[in-house]
Amino acid sequence: MGAVAAAHRPAEIVFPLPACPDEDRAFHEQWPVRLGDTDANQRLRLDAVARYLQDIGYDHLKVVDEGELHQGWIVRRTVIDVLRPIEFGDQVQLRRWPSALSNRWCTMRIQVRSENGGLIESEMFLIHVDLEAGRPARMSDRFMAPMLAVTTEHRLQWRAALQADAAAAAETWPFPLRVTDIDHYGHVNNAVHWEAVEEALARIPGAPAAPYRVILEHAGPVMAGDDVLIRAWRGGGTLQVQLEVAGSARTLARVESLSR
Repeated sequence: MGAVAAAHRPAEIVFPLPACPDEDRAFHEQWPVRLGDTDANQRLRLDAVARYLQDIGYDHLKVVDEGELHQGWIVRRTVIDVLRPIEFGDQVQLRRWPSALSNRWCTMRIQVRSENGGLIESEMFLIHVDLEAGRPARMSDRFMAPMLAVTTEHRLQWRAALQADAAAAAETWPFPLRVTDIDHYGHVNNAVHWEAVEEALARIPGAPAAPYRVILEHAGPVMAGDDVLIRAWRGGGTLQVQLEVAGSARTLARVESLSR
């Protein structure tokens, strides 16, 4: 009975996220925060951060052994901690390193730090997939070797941190998809789901000031041609956001203040 209850208990995401154990082994990139990355107040948007995390991930694959054999990845969960805001015109330094893994999935930490003091910490739960078979696939020993060398958790298991809910007091509105939202597999790109979070933050008053955390998990795919609905509500000091298709929650997100 206890084991069953534990399996259904939501995962707890630690704060702060794990630090880099060996900075010399972290992968580094840098680039400027451009106009298209920011909102009307010059704040670096969450969907732009999500694209940053995707971009550095694919750049990282170019410099690791057998990276070319590991091009297929599914994002299952992303945690973004906005600790100090980053703004238009800032130059950002990004560092990426593994924090835990199994042989088919891993968690990767990415730090985004600006020259003007902005700081975002993030972690992604990534599943390696065989692009032809369309299912999770084992990573090669050579590819895993540098990750194993800097981590202590090598039996990583998935446990959801968020649960779907149909809150009676929720506000709902359509989230029309565009042709540019879709990748060549017919899925909606991960960063687009973060646009829905930005929509909810703009529509529902009470957005937290930094520091705050956003957790976003994918409970199911959102595909080209889907009629998507945003469901959002406040409760318990958080903003909850769901993307739904035909009454089924496909994406879950929670925005919460980190102020102590």
